[in-house]
Amino acid sequence: MNLKQIAKDTAKTLQSYLTYQALRTVLAQLGETNPPLELWLHNFSSGKIQNGESFIEQLLREKPDLALRIMTVREHIAEEITEFLPEMVRTGIQQANMEQRRQHLERITQIDTSNPSLQPEQQATSDPNLDNLSN
Repeated sequence: MNLKQIAKDTAKTLQSYLTYQALRTVLAQLGETNPPLELWLHNFSSGKIQNGESFIEQLLREKPDLALRIMTVREHIAEEITEFLPEMVRTGIQQANMEQRRQHLERITQIDTSNPSLQPEQQATSDPNLDNLSN
């Protein structure tokens, strides 16, 4: 397990996600101030946002002012969340793992009540040898 590579891949994924969040923020702002530009940006970004850096690169060629705006918003979001993000990720993973384990334990220990052959008390009352003893 190469932890440094995992960290790099995670950072790249987070960077693309923050680009997506910055795009959503700018789209919302443009929706209020400049709907035609918001529509253009929405159409331009469709299917291109998976790789944040590639998206920014393409947008810089088309509309540099929008690309710079998205980069500024992305940087602001990153500055605001980096303080508490590591702890939130750790806590979130721990809680999710605990919940997954709990649900798994419930599933594997659950008695199947839909199959009467697994219920011992019903077997005892329907046993033909026991019926003969009572006669």
